[in-house]
Amino acid sequence: MKTPPAHTRFNQLPFRWPDPPFHIVLVNPEIPPNTGNIARLCAATGSILHLIEPLGFKITDSELKRAGLDYWKSVDIRVHTDFDAYLAEERPARLFLFSTAGGRSFHDARFRPGDALVFGCETRGLPEHLLARYPGQVLGIPVRPEHVRSLNLSTAAGIALYEALRQAQPEWITTKDTKNAKGK
Repeated sequence: MKTPPAHTRFNQLPFRWPDPPFHIVLVNPEIPPNTGNIARLCAATGSILHLIEPLGFKITDSELKRAGLDYWKSVDIRVHTDFDAYLAEERPARLFLFSTAGGRSFHDARFRPGDALVFGCETRGLPEHLLARYPGQVLGIPVRPEHVRSLNLSTAAGIALYEALRQAQPEWITTKDTKNAKGK
């Protein structure tokens, strides 16, 4: 069987990447492919990936590398021993924690470049002590609870990050795209 040719199309949509970039913070991630997918997301958006230990895998895990494909060299990845070490080392200006316990929709948040978007591990979510520490900054992503408890970690990170990126766009870009979508 012949190997298909390499993918040669590239996205050329008008977009202004935020400076400073957004930060994706994963607290105790457990599943290598989820973290690999999020690493690829960070490479695609110029976002910084923070991993809070303990991790449920080794950074050298083949599943993690496979999910991130050949984008690892493009990812600014930082590992921290715990959440307090992350806070001390990075000094984030603003934090938004994503949880099924969020009483406010992420649609209601006003994101700014440099914000940290914080997610918990796949099986337990964020620790209760973090949710209690930042009650006004806990956001949820709406889901139909009669069908699922929560979204996949990498899906949730992608939804949240692209909403933050959308909000960070200058009005001329979003206005131009809206006009183009309407055929004007």
